[in-house]
Amino acid sequence: MATTVTHTKLQLRTAYGPVFRDVLINPPRLATAEEIPVIDFADLYGDTEARSRFSQKIKHAATTYGFFYAKNHGIDETVIEKARKQALIFFKQPAEEKLKISTAKSKFFNGYSAPKTTQVSEGESLDRKESFAWRYDAQYDPDPKDPSAIPAEVAAHLRGEEFVWEGTSNLPNFKTDILTYWQSGVKLARRLIQSFALALDLPENHFDKLTTYPGSDGVLNFYEANTPAEIAAMNSSSKSGDVGLGSHTDLQCFTLLWQDEVGGLQILTPEGQWIMAKPIPGTLVVNIGDYLMRLTNDKFKSTVHRVFNCSTFDRISMPFFFGFNFNEKCGVLPTCIDESNPPKYEPISCAEWTQLRFKQTQLTKTLAT
Repeated sequence: MATTVTHTKLQLRTAYGPVFRDVLINPPRLATAEEIPVIDFADLYGDTEARSRFSQKIKHAATTYGFFYAKNHGIDETVIEKARKQALIFFKQPAEEKLKISTAKSKFFNGYSAPKTTQVSEGESLDRKESFAWRYDAQYDPDPKDPSAIPAEVAAHLRGEEFVWEGTSNLPNFKTDILTYWQSGVKLARRLIQSFALALDLPENHFDKLTTYPGSDGVLNFYEANTPAEIAAMNSSSKSGDVGLGSHTDLQCFTLLWQDEVGGLQILTPEGQWIMAKPIPGTLVVNIGDYLMRLTNDKFKSTVHRVFNCSTFDRISMPFFFGFNFNEKCGVLPTCIDESNPPKYEPISCAEWTQLRFKQTQLTKTLAT
């Protein structure tokens, strides 16, 4: 009697080589409110009691599925809309204009990546998305910095590169509008990391000294619309067609994601079921990254996710990735270990950690210059 196939093997890239997950062959379904809760961020800006209450809500989300929606997050909708419009203008340029700031010109993966030039998940297709990426530069920090006072050990790890802005000077207000959105993300992330400290039974300011020059990567993603025939092929294939962005976990402490109404984000549950994170107007999606999972000895969950644009509309997303100063070497937090749960991980710096993964997800073939 034939054996019924219920799962497939999903291969994932990690900093230390491939790992595999069992994935149900069931089609993706909508996430429930328990799987990806909506958390009101109003208490993040409240008094001591309110902030404590808020930290317990995010702790619950972080220790279950590792994802939640943030409403009343504090980033002005006008700021978001200006950034979205600028992103669309950038991606609608001719290819030769975008390639002027190709990631091939960057030491740190800043700049433009064309479709099918990256492969986040080796077991899936090349990534169909286009991206524009930039990294932390102290001169744009919303908390003003004196360039002459940056410690040498910090300066050695700063990865912002001005060519991404020089190469987009033909687009009026592009730099201003995109950096304003990024600065709003930095402010929110520095506030949110304090709540994670409370959630981990640490002083609220425990991580503040680690986020003075943070890993804070901004990315604009563009997923081109599909034709009805392409969508039909995706839906009929056991592999669901070409991925917009392959299955992966995020690298740093957490991610703040703005996604438009088109949607496409899918999350893998512990049972191996893909669930869809439907866009909710006025919210950001927040998820835990690998580095914070390491620090918590796996108490917080860095969850596998991917993107499919199964739509006849273009999709824009604007993720913001937040982590510690790249020179800081951190180990498992003392509040996350005891006699029965010794530390699973050795200390590692954010710089070492992110570079391990970046090197594995970029194709050896570089973009044309």
